[in-house]
Amino acid sequence: MISEIAQGFAALAHPMTFLHLVGGFMLGLVFGAIPGLTATLAIALLLPFTFGMDVSDALVMVAGIYMAGIYAGSITGITLNIPGAPSGAITTIDGHALMKRGEGTQALGMSALASALGGLIGAVVLIALAQPVSAIALMFQTPDKFSLVLLAVVTVTIVASGPLIKAMMAMALGLMISTVGIDPMVPVGRFDFGSYHLIEGIGLLPAVIGLFAVCEMIAQSAAPSSLQKAEAVAKVVRPRRRDFLPTRAHIREVGLIATVKSALIGVVIGMLPGGGASMASFIAYAEAKRSARAPEKFGNGSYEGLAASESANNAMCGGAVIPLLTMGIPGDAVTAIIFGVLLIHGLVPGPALLSDNLVVIAPMFAALFVASIFVFLSVLAFGPVYLRLSQINRGVLYGFIAMISMVGVYASSFSFFQMWMALAIGAVAFLLRSFGYPVVPALMGVILGPYFEEFLRRSLIVSEGDPTIFLRSPASVVLLALTALFIWLLRVRPALRAAKS
Repeated sequence: MISEIAQGFAALAHPMTFLHLVGGFMLGLVFGAIPGLTATLAIALLLPFTFGMDVSDALVMVAGIYMAGIYAGSITGITLNIPGAPSGAITTIDGHALMKRGEGTQALGMSALASALGGLIGAVVLIALAQPVSAIALMFQTPDKFSLVLLAVVTVTIVASGPLIKAMMAMALGLMISTVGIDPMVPVGRFDFGSYHLIEGIGLLPAVIGLFAVCEMIAQSAAPSSLQKAEAVAKVVRPRRRDFLPTRAHIREVGLIATVKSALIGVVIGMLPGGGASMASFIAYAEAKRSARAPEKFGNGSYEGLAASESANNAMCGGAVIPLLTMGIPGDAVTAIIFGVLLIHGLVPGPALLSDNLVVIAPMFAALFVASIFVFLSVLAFGPVYLRLSQINRGVLYGFIAMISMVGVYASSFSFFQMWMALAIGAVAFLLRSFGYPVVPALMGVILGPYFEEFLRRSLIVSEGDPTIFLRSPASVVLLALTALFIWLLRVRPALRAAKS
């Protein structure tokens, strides 16, 4: 394994591979810093362009977008009190308070430093744990794999924001979309309504573009942007690049141990299906406040709170990739789209991926590590520019993104029908969001649906319809027990406590 990882780092020395990493990182910075645009949207837009790329270059570019996009969500959060992405919401609390105190450059510098350290720790944990976890997962049989996918489906549903019934309906919608087209085990069309277009099924790319890109464009055009009000009062400053270097006093205030602890929390949360950067940020922030010497500073401009949130955010990246590569379970929305990138290139995430294709995947590990270093270097190089990103004209920006989305869908399938399908899915996703339904479970349903159905049907065929086959394997029983435990801890027990109070 060590030799393969070394080859992954060596691959970044190739000029084209390195340019893909830098290009992806820059794209992630822009999309993460502008409110309404996220790393998820950036990778969704990139997806059709990965067809013509070498698989290692595509994964390197995606890794750069991922790491930069998660960090950059804090930029406008600190400067304008409007987080560029949900992951920057907790950072905004203390970051903008520091900005109002005249310490905005220091806040941006500390945010970048903490994100870089968190990203490095997450990448190291990924490199250390991916192979052992994959070796264990190789022993899984078909019933075990079904229980694993069931765990992912249930966990993604119950950790989604909003009422449980709405998350369940969104997941059900995604699972329904995944069943359209040819039956995977019998050559018969399903739910095609006699249309030769639907007999081919609904592609992953139209689903991704519709659920994220088209939905976001409709949402941005349907509601007035509060950012424009913020832009009117935002002060244009011209700081020096050295002003973004955190001072020793601020670094001592934060502490290395607290930063490492927050990063490890982020890694663990990232490994949970559906955890995501927002949850990692919140839990790390809460723990930092609990153990802080001066918890009263939190919310009023605490560097410790700022660092805890940001280190957990980026450490989550490495953690979220572990279940994706080893068990085929996306850890968050971004890794769900990375799942699609792998499938496009014929790589099926799961236990055999790292054992058979570690040399292909290793550059992605190295890219996450190097991109973490880029995070801190970026604030020194582009710190003054960060304060101006929010002034980009919204009409031009979103019009360009809408065009790229549709062209990308057509280029991937050469089908006008798939373009209309992406628009239809986007309109449905917008309605879901408008009524408080989460979109991520729907995407997870589209991706995990085929595996859920395949493993369920194969298991029942082997057992001749006996459902107790899922209770005969120790691994399957453990996974089913974990599913029940998550339901109890995340939904049932909180509901009981709320009822008592």
